[in-house]
Amino acid sequence: MDNSQKLTAFQVFKLFLRLGLTSFGGPVAHLGYFRDEFVARRRSLSENAYADLVALCQLLPGPASSQVGIAIGISQAGIRGALTAWAGFTLPSALALIVLGYGIATLQGSVTQAGWLHGLKVVAVAVVALAIWGMAKVLTSDRSRGTIAILSAVLVLIWPSTWGQILAILVGGLFGLLFLKSDTASGPSSLHIPISRTAAIFCIGLFAVLLLGLPTLASLVHSHTIALIDSFYRTGSLVFGGGHVVLPLLQTAVVSPGWVSKDLFLAGYGAAQAVPGPLFTFSAYLGTVMQPAPTGWIGGVICLTAIYVPSFLLLMGILPFWETLQKEKTVRCALMGINAAVVGLLLAAFYSPVWTSGILSVKDFILGLIAFGLLSLWKTPPWVVVTITAIGGALVSIIST
Repeated sequence: MDNSQKLTAFQVFKLFLRLGLTSFGGPVAHLGYFRDEFVARRRSLSENAYADLVALCQLLPGPASSQVGIAIGISQAGIRGALTAWAGFTLPSALALIVLGYGIATLQGSVTQAGWLHGLKVVAVAVVALAIWGMAKVLTSDRSRGTIAILSAVLVLIWPSTWGQILAILVGGLFGLLFLKSDTASGPSSLHIPISRTAAIFCIGLFAVLLLGLPTLASLVHSHTIALIDSFYRTGSLVFGGGHVVLPLLQTAVVSPGWVSKDLFLAGYGAAQAVPGPLFTFSAYLGTVMQPAPTGWIGGVICLTAIYVPSFLLLMGILPFWETLQKEKTVRCALMGINAAVVGLLLAAFYSPVWTSGILSVKDFILGLIAFGLLSLWKTPPWVVVTITAIGGALVSIIST
């Protein structure tokens, strides 16, 4: 990475705000948008640096795409960059879901059944395909790593669960450690993290204290606010895979104790598919519609903050040590295998749910090809492609009826 191209915290905020307003398609598509913006267009990160961040965030609990965004912010402008990256990428969808929380009963049908929404699923196919193509050219450029990617995709497709993903990453790392030679490993990614090790150790300690201490505090204080923070903090700390994987945990957290009805939960989940940005902002909706106080926008802010705090603490606690570890030859070899496995994970996700939910007809395939051509050949800004494809999806829906 060229240090002269580092971004200021305000520049990070502006870029992630635009991404937060236009990044439809879920976590895998988000990784494609990030790569296009920071690796291909601005060259603020090298391909290796970006791949290392993706690999690390795949191993951590929490929302992987949001964590990659936070890590990019840290690498560019430190803690302020982390906060502005998160705010820019998260707040648009969080605010939209809080508003939807106030009027979900009247908006649900028109939002989730619109033709333009399917167009957004189609553009996700193009975005993910472009990201996989670009990363595969760098990270699976030889037969061994290409084989790791294919086998990882096969494993995840056969075993489509969080544990299948974790196993694929671990096996990829082990294969890289044992069979990929250190002299073929690319050099360190030169990802500079401006956080001291003392601060990193403090963040890891605080993460553990909150994870272990909040349940005890909630049982002693008998405050719904504390119980709310404890529930969403644990969800953000313990869920692997992010995205749709978090839904069963959130349903258990809020529906089982009667905080949110099942109907409201499902209605909000349907509306959450229509907004850009991370699915973890669904927590803001849940806090808004929750019956026990705090509710409304205050409850939404509490739930949104609580579910994301673990990601900040984990990244700020691990990244400074990750910078040192990745310079070791053995670690670099393991990372080669892990990065190849991540390409396989993206390939599996490209099929399901991205392709299976986006390409349902020849018309969808044509629309996806147009979007892919605009992105890859004409270098059209993603937000323009998103707009064009949404309009195209609406027109296809009208023509088909």
